[in-house]
Amino acid sequence: MRAVLLSLVLLLASALGSSPAAAQEPPARQPGLATSPFMGGVPSGTATTEPIAVSILDAINRALEHNLGALLAENSVGRADGARIRALSALLPNVNGHLAESRQVVNLAAYGFPLPAGIPAIVGPFNVFDLRASVTQSIFDLRAINDRRTEEHNLAAAQFSSKGARDLVVLASANAYLQTLAASARADTARAEGETAQALYNQAVNLRQNGIVAGIDVLRAELQASTQRQRFTAARNEFEKAKLQLARIMGLPIGQPFTLVTQLPTVPNPDLSLEAALERAYKDRPDYQAALERVKAAETARAAASGDSMPSVRLNADYGALGLTPADAHSTYTITGLVSVPIFQGGRAKGRVLEADADLRNRRAEADDMRAGIYYEVKTAFLDLQATSEQLEVATRAKEIAAVTLTQARDRFAAGVADNIEVVQAQEAVSLANERYITALYLNSVGKAVLARDLGSAEQAVRQYLGGSR
Repeated sequence: MRAVLLSLVLLLASALGSSPAAAQEPPARQPGLATSPFMGGVPSGTATTEPIAVSILDAINRALEHNLGALLAENSVGRADGARIRALSALLPNVNGHLAESRQVVNLAAYGFPLPAGIPAIVGPFNVFDLRASVTQSIFDLRAINDRRTEEHNLAAAQFSSKGARDLVVLASANAYLQTLAASARADTARAEGETAQALYNQAVNLRQNGIVAGIDVLRAELQASTQRQRFTAARNEFEKAKLQLARIMGLPIGQPFTLVTQLPTVPNPDLSLEAALERAYKDRPDYQAALERVKAAETARAAASGDSMPSVRLNADYGALGLTPADAHSTYTITGLVSVPIFQGGRAKGRVLEADADLRNRRAEADDMRAGIYYEVKTAFLDLQATSEQLEVATRAKEIAAVTLTQARDRFAAGVADNIEVVQAQEAVSLANERYITALYLNSVGKAVLARDLGSAEQAVRQYLGGSR
Protein backbone atom coordinates (compact mmCIF):
# COMPACT_ATOMS: atom_id res chain seq x y z
CA MET A 1 0.00 0.00 0.00
CA ARG A 2 2.81 2.39 0.84
CA ALA A 3 4.47 1.59 -2.49
CA VAL A 4 1.26 2.41 -4.35
CA LEU A 5 0.88 5.74 -2.57
CA LEU A 6 4.51 6.65 -3.10
CA SER A 7 4.17 5.85 -6.78
CA LEU A 8 1.26 8.27 -6.95
CA VAL A 9 3.32 10.94 -5.21
CA LEU A 10 6.25 10.44 -7.56
CA LEU A 11 3.93 10.54 -10.54
CA LEU A 12 2.57 13.92 -9.54
CA ALA A 13 5.97 15.22 -8.57
CA SER A 14 7.29 14.40 -12.04
CA ALA A 15 4.92 17.02 -13.43
CA LEU A 16 6.92 19.77 -11.77
CA GLY A 17 9.60 19.77 -14.42
CA SER A 18 7.30 19.34 -17.43
CA SER A 19 5.55 21.79 -19.68
CA PRO A 20 2.01 22.97 -18.84
CA ALA A 21 0.55 20.79 -21.55
CA ALA A 22 2.39 17.71 -20.30
CA ALA A 23 1.61 18.58 -16.69
CA GLN A 24 -2.10 18.38 -17.39
CA GLU A 25 -1.99 15.08 -19.27
CA PRO A 26 -4.03 12.32 -17.56
CA PRO A 27 -1.82 10.41 -15.10
CA ALA A 28 -0.86 6.87 -16.03
CA ARG A 29 -2.74 4.14 -14.21
CA GLN A 30 -0.76 2.31 -11.59
CA PRO A 31 -0.81 -1.50 -11.88
CA GLY A 32 -1.10 -2.08 -8.11
CA LEU A 33 -3.93 0.37 -7.68
CA ALA A 34 -6.78 -1.85 -8.81
CA THR A 35 -5.54 -4.99 -7.02
CA SER A 36 -4.95 -3.57 -3.53
CA PRO A 37 -7.84 -4.34 -1.15
CA PHE A 38 -7.39 -0.88 0.37
CA MET A 39 -8.45 0.66 -2.93
CA GLY A 40 -11.76 -1.24 -2.87
CA GLY A 41 -14.86 -1.15 -0.72
CA VAL A 42 -18.15 -2.92 -0.09
CA PRO A 43 -21.04 -0.71 -1.27
CA SER A 44 -23.57 -0.08 1.49
CA GLY A 45 -26.92 1.68 1.45
CA THR A 46 -29.27 2.79 -1.28
CA ALA A 47 -28.28 5.39 -3.85
CA THR A 48 -30.28 8.63 -3.91
CA THR A 49 -30.83 11.06 -6.74
CA GLU A 50 -29.77 14.02 -4.63
CA PRO A 51 -26.00 14.50 -4.26
CA ILE A 52 -24.62 14.15 -0.75
CA ALA A 53 -21.89 16.39 0.63
CA VAL A 54 -18.78 14.48 1.71
CA SER A 55 -16.03 16.03 3.81
CA ILE A 56 -12.63 14.43 4.25
CA LEU A 57 -13.68 13.28 7.74
CA ASP A 58 -16.85 11.73 6.28
CA ALA A 59 -14.77 9.94 3.66
CA ILE A 60 -12.38 8.54 6.27
CA ASN A 61 -15.14 7.44 8.65
CA ARG A 62 -17.08 5.73 5.91
CA ALA A 63 -13.93 4.04 4.56
CA LEU A 64 -13.14 2.69 8.03
CA GLU A 65 -16.57 1.01 8.01
CA HIS A 66 -16.79 -0.21 4.41
CA ASN A 67 -13.26 -0.39 2.97
CA LEU A 68 -12.35 -3.90 1.84
CA GLY A 69 -8.90 -3.82 3.45
CA ALA A 70 -10.37 -2.90 6.85
CA LEU A 71 -13.08 -5.56 6.59
CA LEU A 72 -10.59 -8.28 5.67
CA ALA A 73 -8.39 -7.31 8.62
CA GLU A 74 -11.35 -7.44 11.01
CA ASN A 75 -12.29 -10.88 9.71
CA SER A 76 -8.70 -12.02 10.32
CA VAL A 77 -9.11 -11.04 13.98
CA GLY A 78 -12.24 -13.18 14.20
CA ARG A 79 -10.43 -16.11 12.63
CA ALA A 80 -7.50 -15.75 15.05
CA ASP A 81 -9.90 -15.62 17.99
CA GLY A 82 -11.51 -18.84 16.77
CA ALA A 83 -8.11 -20.53 16.60
CA ARG A 84 -7.37 -19.36 20.16
CA ILE A 85 -10.63 -20.82 21.47
CA ARG A 86 -9.95 -24.09 19.64
CA ALA A 87 -6.48 -24.32 21.23
CA LEU A 88 -7.92 -23.51 24.65
CA SER A 89 -10.46 -26.32 24.32
CA ALA A 90 -7.64 -28.87 24.56
CA LEU A 91 -7.06 -27.75 28.18
CA LEU A 92 -10.71 -27.60 29.25
CA PRO A 93 -12.94 -30.53 30.27
CA ASN A 94 -14.48 -32.40 27.35
CA VAL A 95 -17.90 -33.67 28.44
CA ASN A 96 -20.03 -36.00 26.35
CA GLY A 97 -23.30 -37.79 26.97
CA HIS A 98 -24.80 -40.77 25.24
CA LEU A 99 -27.88 -42.92 25.43
CA ALA A 100 -27.84 -46.44 23.98
CA GLU A 101 -30.21 -49.37 24.04
CA SER A 102 -29.40 -52.54 22.15
CA ARG A 103 -30.69 -56.07 21.74
CA GLN A 104 -28.00 -58.73 21.55
CA VAL A 105 -27.41 -62.41 20.84
CA VAL A 106 -23.90 -63.48 21.97
CA ASN A 107 -21.86 -66.53 21.06
CA LEU A 108 -19.92 -67.25 24.26
CA ALA A 109 -17.71 -69.80 22.55
CA ALA A 110 -16.38 -67.08 20.30
CA TYR A 111 -15.10 -65.25 23.39
CA GLY A 112 -13.29 -68.36 24.69
CA PHE A 113 -15.62 -69.21 27.57
CA PRO A 114 -15.34 -72.95 28.49
CA LEU A 115 -18.90 -74.24 28.68
CA PRO A 116 -19.94 -77.58 30.25
CA ALA A 117 -21.63 -80.10 28.03
CA GLY A 118 -25.30 -79.45 27.50
CA ILE A 119 -25.08 -75.69 28.01
CA PRO A 120 -25.74 -73.81 24.77
CA ALA A 121 -23.04 -71.45 23.62
CA ILE A 122 -25.60 -69.02 22.25
CA VAL A 123 -26.96 -66.58 24.86
CA GLY A 124 -29.85 -64.25 24.24
CA PRO A 125 -31.56 -62.39 22.91
CA PHE A 126 -31.33 -59.83 25.74
CA ASN A 127 -31.43 -56.03 26.02
CA VAL A 128 -28.69 -53.65 27.18
CA PHE A 129 -29.60 -50.09 28.28
CA ASP A 130 -26.82 -47.57 28.92
CA LEU A 131 -27.29 -43.88 29.84
CA ARG A 132 -23.92 -42.31 30.52
CA ALA A 133 -21.96 -39.06 30.75
CA SER A 134 -18.20 -39.06 30.22
CA VAL A 135 -15.55 -36.41 30.88
CA THR A 136 -11.96 -36.12 29.74
CA GLN A 137 -9.66 -33.60 31.40
CA SER A 138 -6.07 -32.80 30.56
CA ILE A 139 -4.05 -32.53 33.75
CA PHE A 140 -0.68 -31.74 32.15
CA ASP A 141 0.02 -31.38 28.42
CA LEU A 142 2.95 -29.13 27.61
CA ARG A 143 2.16 -29.03 23.89
CA ALA A 144 -1.47 -27.99 24.49
CA ILE A 145 -0.37 -25.31 26.96
CA ASN A 146 2.05 -23.77 24.49
CA ASP A 147 -0.41 -24.12 21.61
CA ARG A 148 -2.81 -21.94 23.58
CA ARG A 149 -0.10 -19.35 24.23
CA THR A 150 0.81 -19.37 20.53
CA GLU A 151 -2.75 -18.63 19.47
CA GLU A 152 -3.04 -15.86 22.07
CA HIS A 153 0.01 -14.16 20.53
CA ASN A 154 -1.41 -14.75 17.04
CA LEU A 155 -4.64 -13.09 18.15
CA ALA A 156 -2.72 -10.10 19.51
CA ALA A 157 -0.79 -9.89 16.23
CA ALA A 158 -4.06 -9.97 14.25
CA GLN A 159 -5.48 -7.17 16.42
CA PHE A 160 -2.39 -5.02 15.83
CA SER A 161 -2.57 -5.83 12.12
CA SER A 162 -6.21 -4.74 12.10
CA LYS A 163 -5.24 -1.45 13.72
CA GLY A 164 -2.48 -1.03 11.14
CA ALA A 165 -5.01 -1.73 8.41
CA ARG A 166 -7.23 1.02 9.78
CA ASP A 167 -4.29 3.43 9.62
CA LEU A 168 -3.72 2.41 6.00
CA VAL A 169 -7.41 2.96 5.28
CA VAL A 170 -7.12 6.45 6.77
CA LEU A 171 -4.08 7.11 4.59
CA ALA A 172 -5.70 5.66 1.45
CA SER A 173 -9.00 7.49 1.88
CA ALA A 174 -7.33 10.79 2.82
CA ASN A 175 -4.99 10.45 -0.16
CA ALA A 176 -7.93 9.70 -2.49
CA TYR A 177 -9.86 12.68 -1.12
CA LEU A 178 -6.88 15.01 -1.48
CA GLN A 179 -6.22 13.65 -4.95
CA THR A 180 -9.84 14.33 -5.90
CA LEU A 181 -9.57 17.85 -4.50
CA ALA A 182 -6.41 18.35 -6.55
CA ALA A 183 -8.21 17.09 -9.65
CA SER A 184 -11.09 19.45 -8.87
CA ALA A 185 -8.67 22.35 -8.50
CA ARG A 186 -7.07 21.46 -11.82
CA ALA A 187 -10.47 21.39 -13.50
CA ASP A 188 -11.41 24.77 -11.98
CA THR A 189 -8.07 26.22 -12.99
CA ALA A 190 -8.40 24.85 -16.53
CA ARG A 191 -11.89 26.33 -16.81
CA ALA A 192 -10.68 29.73 -15.62
CA GLU A 193 -7.72 29.57 -18.00
CA GLY A 194 -10.09 28.63 -20.82
CA GLU A 195 -12.29 31.63 -20.05
CA THR A 196 -9.22 33.85 -20.04
CA ALA A 197 -8.04 32.40 -23.35
CA GLN A 198 -11.48 32.96 -24.89
CA ALA A 199 -11.53 36.55 -23.64
CA LEU A 200 -8.08 37.12 -25.14
CA TYR A 201 -9.26 35.65 -28.43
CA ASN A 202 -12.26 37.99 -28.49
CA GLN A 203 -9.94 40.87 -27.66
CA ALA A 204 -7.58 39.89 -30.50
CA VAL A 205 -10.51 39.76 -32.95
CA ASN A 206 -11.61 43.26 -31.93
CA LEU A 207 -8.10 44.62 -32.19
CA ARG A 208 -7.66 43.00 -35.61
CA GLN A 209 -10.90 44.57 -36.84
CA ASN A 210 -9.59 47.95 -35.72
CA GLY A 211 -6.31 47.34 -37.52
CA ILE A 212 -4.21 47.40 -34.36
CA VAL A 213 -2.79 43.87 -34.48
CA ALA A 214 -1.90 41.43 -37.25
CA GLY A 215 -3.98 38.43 -38.26
CA ILE A 216 -1.39 36.02 -36.91
CA ASP A 217 -2.19 37.26 -33.41
CA VAL A 218 -5.82 36.21 -33.89
CA LEU A 219 -4.73 32.74 -35.04
CA ARG A 220 -2.43 32.34 -32.07
CA ALA A 221 -5.19 33.41 -29.69
CA GLU A 222 -7.63 31.00 -31.34
CA LEU A 223 -5.17 28.09 -31.00
CA GLN A 224 -4.55 28.96 -27.37
CA ALA A 225 -8.29 29.01 -26.65
CA SER A 226 -8.72 25.58 -28.32
CA THR A 227 -5.80 24.19 -26.32
CA GLN A 228 -7.29 25.44 -23.06
CA ARG A 229 -10.67 23.90 -23.90
CA GLN A 230 -9.00 20.54 -24.47
CA ARG A 231 -7.13 20.86 -21.19
CA PHE A 232 -10.37 21.61 -19.38
CA THR A 233 -12.03 18.53 -20.89
CA ALA A 234 -9.12 16.31 -19.84
CA ALA A 235 -9.00 17.83 -16.34
CA ARG A 236 -12.74 17.43 -15.88
CA ASN A 237 -12.56 13.76 -16.90
CA GLU A 238 -9.71 13.12 -14.47
CA PHE A 239 -11.75 14.76 -11.73
CA GLU A 240 -14.73 12.49 -12.43
CA LYS A 241 -12.50 9.39 -12.45
CA ALA A 242 -10.92 10.46 -9.16
CA LYS A 243 -14.41 10.78 -7.67
CA LEU A 244 -15.24 7.26 -8.83
CA GLN A 245 -12.15 5.87 -7.11
CA LEU A 246 -12.96 7.79 -3.92
CA ALA A 247 -16.55 6.50 -3.97
CA ARG A 248 -15.26 2.95 -4.26
CA ILE A 249 -12.84 3.33 -1.36
CA MET A 250 -15.64 4.76 0.81
CA GLY A 251 -18.09 2.02 -0.14
CA LEU A 252 -20.74 4.46 -1.38
CA PRO A 253 -23.84 2.95 -3.02
CA ILE A 254 -23.19 2.34 -6.71
CA GLY A 255 -24.19 5.40 -8.71
CA GLN A 256 -24.51 7.70 -5.67
CA PRO A 257 -23.70 11.32 -6.68
CA PHE A 258 -21.73 13.36 -4.17
CA THR A 259 -19.93 16.65 -3.83
CA LEU A 260 -16.73 17.52 -1.99
CA VAL A 261 -16.51 19.85 0.97
CA THR A 262 -13.38 21.74 -0.03
CA GLN A 263 -12.78 23.66 3.20
CA LEU A 264 -9.86 21.81 4.73
CA PRO A 265 -8.30 22.93 8.02
CA THR A 266 -4.65 23.91 7.95
CA VAL A 267 -2.73 21.01 9.46
CA PRO A 268 0.49 22.18 11.14
CA ASN A 269 3.74 20.32 10.75
CA PRO A 270 4.41 17.96 13.69
CA ASP A 271 6.44 19.64 16.40
CA LEU A 272 8.80 16.81 17.35
CA SER A 273 12.36 15.78 16.65
CA LEU A 274 13.44 12.77 14.62
CA GLU A 275 14.56 10.95 17.77
CA ALA A 276 11.22 11.52 19.47
CA ALA A 277 9.40 10.45 16.31
CA LEU A 278 11.39 7.20 16.12
CA GLU A 279 10.77 6.41 19.78
CA ARG A 280 7.07 7.01 19.26
CA ALA A 281 6.99 4.89 16.09
CA TYR A 282 8.73 1.94 17.76
CA LYS A 283 6.18 2.11 20.54
CA ASP A 284 2.98 2.82 18.58
CA ARG A 285 3.42 1.35 15.10
CA PRO A 286 0.83 -1.47 15.03
CA ASP A 287 2.59 -3.38 12.25
CA TYR A 288 5.80 -3.47 14.32
CA GLN A 289 3.89 -4.56 17.43
CA ALA A 290 2.24 -7.26 15.33
CA ALA A 291 5.69 -8.44 14.20
CA LEU A 292 6.84 -8.66 17.83
CA GLU A 293 3.73 -10.70 18.70
CA ARG A 294 4.49 -13.05 15.83
CA VAL A 295 7.98 -13.54 17.27
CA LYS A 296 6.43 -14.49 20.61
CA ALA A 297 4.02 -16.82 18.85
CA ALA A 298 6.95 -18.52 17.09
CA GLU A 299 8.74 -18.92 20.44
CA THR A 300 5.76 -20.63 22.06
CA ALA A 301 5.23 -22.73 18.92
CA ARG A 302 8.81 -23.91 19.30
CA ALA A 303 8.14 -24.77 22.96
CA ALA A 304 5.00 -26.64 21.87
CA ALA A 305 7.04 -28.68 19.39
CA SER A 306 9.45 -29.58 22.18
CA GLY A 307 6.46 -30.67 24.28
CA ASP A 308 5.82 -33.58 21.90
CA SER A 309 8.60 -35.52 23.63
CA MET A 310 7.32 -34.77 27.17
CA PRO A 311 4.92 -36.94 29.21
CA SER A 312 1.28 -35.92 29.44
CA VAL A 313 -1.30 -36.66 32.13
CA ARG A 314 -5.00 -37.09 31.42
CA LEU A 315 -8.03 -38.07 33.48
CA ASN A 316 -10.99 -39.98 31.99
CA ALA A 317 -14.20 -40.60 33.91
CA ASP A 318 -17.76 -41.65 33.19
CA TYR A 319 -20.91 -42.12 35.20
CA GLY A 320 -24.29 -43.51 34.19
CA ALA A 321 -26.97 -46.16 34.47
CA LEU A 322 -26.52 -49.65 32.99
CA GLY A 323 -29.07 -52.45 32.89
CA LEU A 324 -31.27 -54.68 30.79
CA THR A 325 -34.03 -52.05 30.75
CA PRO A 326 -34.34 -48.48 32.04
CA ALA A 327 -36.39 -49.76 34.98
CA ASP A 328 -33.72 -52.11 36.35
CA ALA A 329 -30.64 -50.01 35.41
CA HIS A 330 -28.04 -49.44 38.13
CA SER A 331 -25.50 -46.67 38.59
CA THR A 332 -21.99 -47.44 37.35
CA TYR A 333 -18.87 -45.36 36.91
CA THR A 334 -15.28 -45.54 35.76
CA ILE A 335 -12.31 -43.32 36.70
CA THR A 336 -9.07 -43.70 34.80
CA GLY A 337 -5.82 -41.78 35.21
CA LEU A 338 -3.58 -41.96 32.16
CA VAL A 339 0.10 -41.05 31.91
CA SER A 340 1.40 -41.07 28.35
CA VAL A 341 5.16 -41.15 27.84
CA PRO A 342 6.54 -40.83 24.26
CA ILE A 343 9.26 -43.41 23.72
CA PHE A 344 9.90 -43.50 20.00
CA GLN A 345 8.14 -41.33 17.39
CA GLY A 346 10.33 -41.92 14.37
CA GLY A 347 11.87 -38.41 14.50
CA ARG A 348 8.52 -36.61 14.34
CA ALA A 349 9.23 -34.48 17.43
CA LYS A 350 12.71 -33.55 16.19
CA GLY A 351 11.32 -32.61 12.79
CA ARG A 352 8.73 -30.31 14.36
CA VAL A 353 11.40 -28.64 16.47
CA LEU A 354 13.56 -27.99 13.39
CA GLU A 355 10.57 -26.49 11.56
CA ALA A 356 9.71 -24.32 14.56
CA ASP A 357 13.34 -23.12 14.82
CA ALA A 358 13.28 -22.04 11.19
CA ASP A 359 9.97 -20.22 11.65
CA LEU A 360 11.31 -18.47 14.74
CA ARG A 361 14.41 -17.25 12.88
CA ASN A 362 12.19 -15.94 10.09
CA ARG A 363 9.91 -14.04 12.48
CA ARG A 364 12.89 -12.48 14.29
CA ALA A 365 14.47 -11.45 10.99
CA GLU A 366 11.17 -9.88 9.86
CA ALA A 367 10.87 -7.93 13.11
CA ASP A 368 14.45 -6.67 12.88
CA ASP A 369 13.92 -5.67 9.27
CA MET A 370 10.72 -3.82 10.15
CA ARG A 371 12.44 -1.93 12.95
CA ALA A 372 15.12 -0.81 10.50
CA GLY A 373 12.44 0.01 7.93
CA ILE A 374 10.65 2.24 10.44
CA TYR A 375 13.81 4.31 10.81
CA TYR A 376 14.12 4.80 7.06
CA GLU A 377 10.41 5.52 6.62
CA VAL A 378 10.27 8.13 9.38
CA LYS A 379 13.52 9.75 8.22
CA THR A 380 12.20 9.83 4.64
CA ALA A 381 8.88 11.30 5.79
CA PHE A 382 10.71 14.10 7.63
CA LEU A 383 12.80 14.90 4.54
CA ASP A 384 9.76 14.80 2.24
CA LEU A 385 7.76 17.04 4.55
CA GLN A 386 10.57 19.60 4.71
CA ALA A 387 10.97 19.55 0.93
CA THR A 388 7.25 19.83 0.18
CA SER A 389 6.86 22.69 2.66
CA GLU A 390 9.56 24.67 0.87
CA GLN A 391 8.13 23.61 -2.49
CA LEU A 392 4.70 24.93 -1.46
CA GLU A 393 6.16 28.30 -0.46
CA VAL A 394 7.97 28.66 -3.79
CA ALA A 395 4.93 27.50 -5.78
CA THR A 396 2.67 29.98 -3.98
CA ARG A 397 4.99 32.89 -4.78
CA ALA A 398 5.44 31.71 -8.38
CA LYS A 399 1.67 31.57 -8.83
CA GLU A 400 1.32 35.17 -7.66
CA ILE A 401 4.11 36.39 -9.96
CA ALA A 402 2.67 34.51 -12.97
CA ALA A 403 -0.74 36.15 -12.43
CA VAL A 404 0.84 39.63 -12.32
CA THR A 405 2.91 38.88 -15.45
CA LEU A 406 -0.19 37.82 -17.38
CA THR A 407 -2.03 40.97 -16.38
CA GLN A 408 0.85 43.16 -17.56
CA ALA A 409 1.17 41.24 -20.84
CA ARG A 410 -2.56 41.67 -21.53
CA ASP A 411 -2.29 45.41 -20.89
CA ARG A 412 0.64 45.77 -23.29
CA PHE A 413 -1.17 43.75 -25.94
CA ALA A 414 -4.33 45.83 -25.56
CA ALA A 415 -2.25 48.99 -25.90
CA GLY A 416 -0.74 47.67 -29.14
CA VAL A 417 2.84 47.88 -27.90
CA ALA A 418 3.37 44.09 -28.04
CA ASP A 419 2.01 41.12 -29.94
CA ASN A 420 0.23 38.25 -28.23
CA ILE A 421 3.26 35.94 -28.19
CA GLU A 422 4.06 37.47 -24.83
CA VAL A 423 0.46 36.91 -23.73
CA VAL A 424 0.51 33.25 -24.79
CA GLN A 425 3.79 32.73 -22.97
CA ALA A 426 2.32 34.38 -19.88
CA GLN A 427 -0.73 32.13 -20.11
CA GLU A 428 1.52 29.06 -20.29
CA ALA A 429 3.46 30.35 -17.29
CA VAL A 430 0.22 30.74 -15.34
CA SER A 431 -0.81 27.18 -16.27
CA LEU A 432 2.53 25.81 -15.14
CA ALA A 433 2.49 27.87 -11.92
CA ASN A 434 -1.04 26.70 -11.08
CA GLU A 435 -0.12 23.07 -11.73
CA ARG A 436 2.98 23.35 -9.55
CA TYR A 437 0.99 24.99 -6.78
CA ILE A 438 -1.72 22.30 -6.83
CA THR A 439 0.90 19.54 -6.90
CA ALA A 440 2.89 21.11 -4.06
CA LEU A 441 -0.23 21.54 -1.94
CA TYR A 442 -1.25 17.94 -2.56
CA LEU A 443 2.22 16.55 -1.83
CA ASN A 444 2.51 18.57 1.36
CA SER A 445 -0.86 17.36 2.61
CA VAL A 446 -0.09 13.75 1.71
CA GLY A 447 3.33 14.05 3.33
CA LYS A 448 1.70 14.94 6.65
CA ALA A 449 -0.68 11.99 6.35
CA VAL A 450 2.20 9.63 5.51
CA LEU A 451 4.21 10.84 8.51
CA ALA A 452 1.19 10.33 10.79
CA ARG A 453 0.87 6.78 9.50
CA ASP A 454 4.63 6.17 9.91
CA LEU A 455 4.30 7.25 13.53
CA GLY A 456 1.43 4.79 14.05
CA SER A 457 -1.16 7.45 14.81
CA ALA A 458 -2.97 8.13 11.53
CA GLU A 459 -6.46 7.59 12.90
CA GLN A 460 -5.79 9.61 16.07
CA ALA A 461 -4.23 12.43 14.04
CA VAL A 462 -7.36 12.65 11.92
CA ARG A 463 -9.48 13.07 15.01
CA GLN A 464 -7.12 15.70 16.39
CA TYR A 465 -6.69 17.85 13.28
CA LEU A 466 -10.00 17.35 11.49
CA GLY A 467 -12.30 17.07 14.50
CA GLY A 468 -15.21 14.76 15.08
CA SER A 469 -15.47 11.16 16.14
CA ARG A 470 -16.22 7.91 14.48
